Amino acid sequence: MEERYNLWSFNLIIVCIGLAAYSFYSNIVHTWQITPPNYILLIISLLAFTLGIFGFKDKRNWRTKTRSWLTIILSSLTSIALFLAVLFTFFFSSMGANEHIKTVNSPDDNYTIDFYRWDQGATGTFGVRGELNGPLWFKKRIYIQRRTEEVNIEWKSNDIVSINNHILNLNKGDTYGYQ
Repeated sequence: MEERYNLWSFNLIIVCIGLAAYSFYSNIVHTWQITPPNYILLIISLLAFTLGIFGFKDKRNWRTKTRSWLTIILSSLTSIALFLAVLFTFFFSSMGANEHIKTVNSPDDNYTIDFYRWDQGATGTFGVRGELNGPLWFKKRIYIQRRTEEVNIEWKSNDIVSINNHILNLNKGDTYGYQ
């Protein structure tokens, strides 16, 4: 039974690290964010840590011992990083840095866009951000405009939207405000 804990914990933390890395990448490049929220990844990394501790009982050979130590080290570091990310997100979302403005649907209800007002406080700027909703928890940031607090939306067709007079073709994957 211990050999299962050892192998499951190792595979689980590798998947968790891969998902966390893709989450970080998708936030930087503004692609579809298909990973679960960070708090779910934190739970997965803590589960991998727990299974890794049980996996220490497996002492069949040097590979299983190495895998146990590697799992514990990786899951510890991943858990700490994800805990800090969750804490950071919670702290800044509770201080009013992100405020939901409105949700709009396309005329045929194929697209749903959530708009948020964000403010970086005294050291930064403020603006409006739009996120296109996908299935499950998938999201893609498609619109950002700095130094504005209002958002005017007009659907030109089922997949073309005008946001503050900026035309986006959602079918082609257009975005505005990202370099």
